[in-house]
Amino acid sequence: MTDPQNEHDAERTTHFGYQSVPESLKAQKVAEVFHSVAAKYDLMNDLMSGGIHRLWKRFTIELSGARPGNRILDIAGGTGDLSRQFSKIVGDAGEVVLADINASMLKVGRDRLLDQGIARNIRFVQADAEKLPFPDNHFDVVTIAFGLRNVTHKEAALESMFRVLKPGGRVLVLEFSKPTTALLSKVYDSYSFKILPLMGKLITQDADSYRYLAESIRMHPDQETLKGMITNAGFERVTYHNMTGGIVALHRGVKP
Repeated sequence: MTDPQNEHDAERTTHFGYQSVPESLKAQKVAEVFHSVAAKYDLMNDLMSGGIHRLWKRFTIELSGARPGNRILDIAGGTGDLSRQFSKIVGDAGEVVLADINASMLKVGRDRLLDQGIARNIRFVQADAEKLPFPDNHFDVVTIAFGLRNVTHKEAALESMFRVLKPGGRVLVLEFSKPTTALLSKVYDSYSFKILPLMGKLITQDADSYRYLAESIRMHPDQETLKGMITNAGFERVTYHNMTGGIVALHRGVKP
């Protein structure tokens, strides 16, 4: 006789772009996307955003309040844009942990930073945002840039970030969000579903991965919903800043 609860759990699904897939398969499918695009991830970021992603990340660093000697966790750190800058800020007395669930992205980030001579205060850890392998109350700052929308259980990831932060520590979530005007939303949709997959096909020979990225953005919680999720995870003074008309939003919270 089968256990009805087990049957129910087995049928639980989540979104992978616009598709519904078993929760147990989402991480694998997301991994396949990033294995595919890792080698040309930076090039595509520059082309897709016109280089503006660098300004979004710079603002994230400024709002983090990072100081010399701090311990910082950069989740979904990918090719190391944030970790490189944090490494300069925290200095020899501090530490930056670049964490990513995807081995291909982590390798690209590690190789890139090593090539630039930036390594002495950076550790590279393959880690799942939902189950961070770090002690409680350990970090001064936790960031996740363009990674939360790919997490299966976002609430679990936010709770895990809360756990590893010190009291007074800050979490910063930089993510694609919802445009603030109907006209911008229409233009952005056209760009995302027509131009973006074409760019992916021409540059990475992979239109499907960039179609998924466009769909995953549409399935991600809007600004107010994500603010509520961060608050529910235990953070206080949760705020967000819209950038580029709400195409991207930076959320910030403080652990009491």
